[in-house]
Amino acid sequence: MKAALDIVIPVCNEELNIRSVLDSFRSELRVPYRVLICYDSEDDTTLQALKPLPHDEYHFELVKNDGQGVMEAIRAGLGRTTAPYVVTFPADDDYNAVRLNAMVRMAADGYDIVCASRFIRGGCMIGCHSLKASLVRTAAFLLYHIGRLPTHDPTNGFRLFSRRVIEQIPLASKVGWAFSLEWLVKCHRLRWRITELPAEWHERKAGKSRFRILGWLPQYLRWFFFGFATTWLRCPPKSVLLRNASKSYQTNA
Repeated sequence: MKAALDIVIPVCNEELNIRSVLDSFRSELRVPYRVLICYDSEDDTTLQALKPLPHDEYHFELVKNDGQGVMEAIRAGLGRTTAPYVVTFPADDDYNAVRLNAMVRMAADGYDIVCASRFIRGGCMIGCHSLKASLVRTAAFLLYHIGRLPTHDPTNGFRLFSRRVIEQIPLASKVGWAFSLEWLVKCHRLRWRITELPAEWHERKAGKSRFRILGWLPQYLRWFFFGFATTWLRCPPKSVLLRNASKSYQTNA
């Protein structure tokens, strides 16, 4: 059966987490799905943890990145997607799978982006480092209340995108999870439909995070100001260049 949902997971030595994440999908998902596990190198310890797992039972495929890092993993995964809906998902999250069914239903109702929000009723962010938490909450407050983006959690990398977003909006982001904010602000400028639902976030229990605040901040700031410009400078939708190529996510804006 063809997948209705492709789940893209960038990994780096996630041997202590990946099994529980895949188990959560098996337990909670009610739609046909496929997991694309994207890795940098053959010595990634995640691969050893996956060896005993039957691919057909856990519905996963391995994707070797062309480059290094989270963004290259995301690009590699997106390049293999075929489902009408695509979720980008953290490799240590074994508690949000239950929300994926609702996200697919919302997308089927015509939303191009479904945001998982930590900052609405039913959501939470627990155990986050104080500096990161302050930056994330401040950006969220400003973009929602002043930038008027239609989500309370614009920087979350856990997000669902429609096929139209993936195929028509090129990505310019080069590091980290900035692509998620990029697609959000570009969709907002295009006036495509965006919605949200509550989600949890817990500091990882095992493994090492690849989140780099200082290294990734310039990319986030670029899209932060792009979002403000849409509202306050009244930028017309045509200022976002659309491409009709199925591999548009691989090119720079």
